[in-house]
Amino acid sequence: MNLAYIPSPSTGVIELGPIPLRGYAFCIIIGVFVAVWFGNKRWVARGGTAGTVADIAVWAVPFGLVGGRLYHVITDYQLYFSDGENWVDAFKIWQGGLGIWGAVAFGAVGAWIGCRRRGIPLPAWADALAPGIAFAQAIGRWGNWFNQELYGKETDLPWAVKISEGANRVAGTYHPTFLYESLWCVGVALLVIWADRRFKLGHGRAFALYVAAYCAGRGWIEYLRVDEAHHVLGLRLNVWTAIVVFVLAVVYMVISAKLRPGREEVVEPATVEAPKDEAAGADGKDGEDGKDGEDGTASEGSTDAKGSTDSTGSAASEETKASVPDAPGAEVKAPEDDADATPQKAEKS
Repeated sequence: MNLAYIPSPSTGVIELGPIPLRGYAFCIIIGVFVAVWFGNKRWVARGGTAGTVADIAVWAVPFGLVGGRLYHVITDYQLYFSDGENWVDAFKIWQGGLGIWGAVAFGAVGAWIGCRRRGIPLPAWADALAPGIAFAQAIGRWGNWFNQELYGKETDLPWAVKISEGANRVAGTYHPTFLYESLWCVGVALLVIWADRRFKLGHGRAFALYVAAYCAGRGWIEYLRVDEAHHVLGLRLNVWTAIVVFVLAVVYMVISAKLRPGREEVVEPATVEAPKDEAAGADGKDGEDGKDGEDGTASEGSTDAKGSTDSTGSAASEETKASVPDAPGAEVKAPEDDADATPQKAEKS
C-alpha cells in the first residue's frame, strides 16, 4: 500500500462566487498571461515596443486553441465519433484535450498574420516568446491534474498521483506525467534563456531550441502514459510526432546558423524616426540655405538678407515688417512704396 502520494482534487471546478471556473481552463488562461507578460519583457529588452507581443498574441492565441483542439480530436477521433460516443463532445474544450503540436502550428499561422500587420519579422517575435511558451505549458499541464487525466503507469513512488474511480479510470496511484512534463517545461524555459544570453540566438533559433528541447522530454514522458492512443510501429503517435519535430527543429537550427549567423536587430516601423530633412520643412531643405528659420519661408528670407536679388524674398521680408504695426524701431511703409523701392535696389546692385 502506498502511504505517500499526491492527492487529486475532488472536483475540477473552482467556484469564483457565482461563476464556476474549471481548473483546466484556469491553468490555460494563467499560462497565456505568463507567456505574454514574459515575452513582452524579452521583446522590449531586444529593442521592441511594449505591447507588440500582446497585439500579436490576439491573433496567435485563438489560432493556437483551435489548432490544439483539432489535433486532439483528429488523433483521438474514437473518443468522439465511435459507437456510443457523442460527437458534440468534440467542442467541449473545457473538458480537456489540446494537442501542443496543433497549437504551435496553428498559433504560428496566427502569429504570422499579426507580425505581417505590424511589419515585424516572425522569427524575432518567436524568439522573444519561446521561453514564455514553455512556462505557459508548465502551468497548463496542471489542468490535467484537475481533470485526473493523462497519468502514467501504476507506481508506488512517494510522488505518485492518486486517481479516483471514474469514467474510464481505475482507482490507484500512477506516475504523475503532468508533473514530469511541467518540470521539464520549466527546465526548457531556463535552457532557452541561458542559451539565448550565451550565444545570442536569432532568426528563430531560440524558438527552434525550445521546440527541440520540449520534444526530447515529451518523447520519454509520452512513453509512460497509459491513456488510449494510436500506435505506429509499436510507438504511440505522439512519440513519432516528437521525433519528427525534434529532427526538423535541429536541422533548422544548423542551417539557420550557417545562412544567418548572429542575432537580427529588432526595429519596429512605428519606432523609426523621421529623417532630419523631412523635419526641416516641406520643401526638403535641411537648413543649409538659411539657418535663421525652421521652415522654407524663413530660409528664403535669410538668403535674401545676405544679398539675394530674388524680389520675391525681399517682398516677403517687407510684408513681414508691415504685418507688425507699432513695433519699436520698425518703419511701416505703404505697399506702393515697397513696389517702388524694390526695383531701385535691384538697379543699384
